[in-house]
Amino acid sequence: MKHYAVNKLAKLAGVSVRTLHYYDQIGLLTPSVRTAAGYRLYGEAELLRLQQILFYRELDVELKDIGNILDDPEFDLVHALESHRQMLLSKKSRIETLVATVEKTIFHLKNKVNMNVEDLYAGLPKEQAEAWRREAKEKWPDQVAHAEKQLLTMDMDSYRQLQEGFKANWEKLALLSGQDPAAEQVQQEIDVHYHYILKFWGKAGNQAEAYKGLGDLLANDERYTQVNGVANPAFGKFMQQAIHIYVERRLR
Repeated sequence: MKHYAVNKLAKLAGVSVRTLHYYDQIGLLTPSVRTAAGYRLYGEAELLRLQQILFYRELDVELKDIGNILDDPEFDLVHALESHRQMLLSKKSRIETLVATVEKTIFHLKNKVNMNVEDLYAGLPKEQAEAWRREAKEKWPDQVAHAEKQLLTMDMDSYRQLQEGFKANWEKLALLSGQDPAAEQVQQEIDVHYHYILKFWGKAGNQAEAYKGLGDLLANDERYTQVNGVANPAFGKFMQQAIHIYVERRLR
């Protein structure tokens, strides 16, 4: 089997030798062979692992989280690649839309031609919170009333931290969506997700049924599991299954 020296692998992967040394130091990417002279040599398994590391870094996953994902006994390389493909295609679609928006705006400014106002914001996030809030209020009035009260009393820094934490948790779950919904790491992230939901909902009403209902909503309404505006029904089904398992194990 062919092996690659650290300099060769660094050039192939487009990373620095220092980066590969650091990955080795923290146990994220260990060479399969160390020669008597101290040279690091990497085989096919290490090349594939480095590819996964770089994919996850492209998706802004922290190194410690990448290590946990790749070292999970239930990690499935094919499922991971399918998940990467979906997320990268979603990202590609949004970037292409943003490029077109920039080009139209440049043309508009240079040539002083008319441009639809809507076109100025194509590809940029569109707030749907109000419509979703109304729907949620109809389904879970007690929880939404508590959430609104919570948000009114929350300072801006706390609210921003809550948003950022919730978003990071959501992105981790999306990256784990190729795994078994019952896997320990998945259920740990679902537990984090549930407690973020509680920060909005409080403890009013039947939490088990409400959270299970949220899982059903994620599976049945693709708007709630879109990635960069692109529907991801597989992620919705994954969240439904993972939430149902969590409810049965932890909330009953």
